[in-house]
Amino acid sequence: MKIDVVTLFPGMVTPVIQESMLKRAQENGLVMIRVHHLRDYTWDKHRVADDSPYGGGAGMVLKPEPIFAAIDAIQAEGDELRILLASPQGRVFDHRWAEELSRERRRLVLLCGHYEGIDERVKIGLPVEELSIGDYVLTGGELAALVVLDSVVRLVPGVLGDPDSAREESFSEDLLEYPHYTRPAVFRGMTVPEVLLSGNHAQIARWRRQQSLRLTLKRRPDLLAKADRLKRITEEDKKLLEEVK
Repeated sequence: MKIDVVTLFPGMVTPVIQESMLKRAQENGLVMIRVHHLRDYTWDKHRVADDSPYGGGAGMVLKPEPIFAAIDAIQAEGDELRILLASPQGRVFDHRWAEELSRERRRLVLLCGHYEGIDERVKIGLPVEELSIGDYVLTGGELAALVVLDSVVRLVPGVLGDPDSAREESFSEDLLEYPHYTRPAVFRGMTVPEVLLSGNHAQIARWRRQQSLRLTLKRRPDLLAKADRLKRITEEDKKLLEEVK
């Protein structure tokens, strides 16, 4: 998988992709991530990538020329592109979308807006998909791009050592994940649930499923309702929920 990040502030992105799972994914040849400095696609001596908005108002707007030039340069390498732009106006990014993108055959390009936004002609002239990571305002799109990058790359086959890791996580089935414990068995008077020490894998699986349902019911009943609508809640799940209630 190839992913490009186009940003006015590469220093916000580069250190993150050189650590942990993102670093290993690149070293193992599963993902290629490149960061493009938007100022490298300007032509004036001051490398200006933003300007004041027409019509007045506070803040600055990213100019269209460098963005189009960056996309043209990436596209010149011969790959078909899928361009994503973090925006409050976009569709809300979720786990299902991350799963879809992890299977994407096209090259992903993450455009990072900044300041007051980008020139509207970028959205008009390029096949841009807008996405939102939540109903709040960030200084720029770099953090949103990293959220997308991390959530997508970890779902690429082979990136996580154990394929069950991704399947069992929160939101993979529209449910929150069950609690985790490790050694020691007793810490400051708090004990690990006996079932996890029993070695009975069937009972452990049942406990984990029930805990997942319990947490989702308590904290995100909307997710539970969604899972029920999508027929992901089994008759056994309903029995487990009755026990919880």
